[in-house]
Amino acid sequence: MEKLKKGFGAFLVPLLSILLAFIIGGIIMAALGADPFLAVKYLFQGAFGSKAGIGTTLTKATPLMFTALCACFAYKCGVFNLGGEGQFLMGSIAAFLTCYFTGATGFGGVVLALLAGVLAGGFWGMIPGVLKITRGQNEMIISIMLNYVATLFMGVIYTSWIRDASVPQTPAIADAVHLPRIISGMRFTWGLVIAVAVGLILYYVLFWTSAVGYNMTASRFNGIPVKRYMLASFIISGAIAGLGGSAELLGTQFRLINGFGAGYGFDGVAMALIGQLHPLATMVVALFFAVLRVGSTTMQAATGVPTSVSDIIQALVIVFSVAGMALTKLPEFEAWKNRVFGKRKAGEA
Repeated sequence: MEKLKKGFGAFLVPLLSILLAFIIGGIIMAALGADPFLAVKYLFQGAFGSKAGIGTTLTKATPLMFTALCACFAYKCGVFNLGGEGQFLMGSIAAFLTCYFTGATGFGGVVLALLAGVLAGGFWGMIPGVLKITRGQNEMIISIMLNYVATLFMGVIYTSWIRDASVPQTPAIADAVHLPRIISGMRFTWGLVIAVAVGLILYYVLFWTSAVGYNMTASRFNGIPVKRYMLASFIISGAIAGLGGSAELLGTQFRLINGFGAGYGFDGVAMALIGQLHPLATMVVALFFAVLRVGSTTMQAATGVPTSVSDIIQALVIVFSVAGMALTKLPEFEAWKNRVFGKRKAGEA
């Protein structure tokens, strides 16, 4: 019952936020002269109405899950990692360079490239962590700046160092190191399975084990090495994003190119907040955002509703979720929740 009580807001707030966002989005669609119910029908039909649509939706959701879980873990541990995008890119860069220079193929090559991505992402996440615990620097500013460093570093690689002839991109990695697809004819790969597995592991670690969390002062007085745990949080958070970057390169993109991974980091932060920093809810939110992005094209083609309405719905979900998170922290809400679960507990007894 206690676990249910803690997870109550994690799923209720996102669901209510999505519902309110769709209501307002429907009003906007109606103002544009479209049938909102028909538009929403085509939105979900584009995402789930065909085998190809389902595959595309799950493919789009996979990198979002990784960066969202990266932010979710860091924030839940009491540190602020805004460098998910840079760590994601460094993971993809490391995976590409591993494939390019080692020539490793087959299952061993895939595992080696994924591990390289984990190490690179963890290293990139370690930098703001080290500067925070040793110099007292602001980890949010440093991690954001490192996003630009990673983006520019990737640009040097695909425009100069390892450029594919006259095209500003790197050569594609060998077919023998592609992540295999789970179902023939559908685009999503085993990267999705890895993302879900990471989410389940984080759920267990965050909700079923002891952690430093937000009460660092109490942890310090109880002899827990807070700085060491903070640094570990940065490294693990970065490693999750780096794993996502390597999985995206091996499973979907196959090369470094302009725009690779753009926006994934800050999208992940938004999704983690919408999911109330709950790993399972965060993965569901990532899937929902993928549905909006994939289905909006079909919605526009069938009803004339512009894809920007989908962006508006996404923004409204973020606004309502952040407001809901603030609401659930109020003493009045906590008292109401205690009354509700207290009655249920008394009834069960």
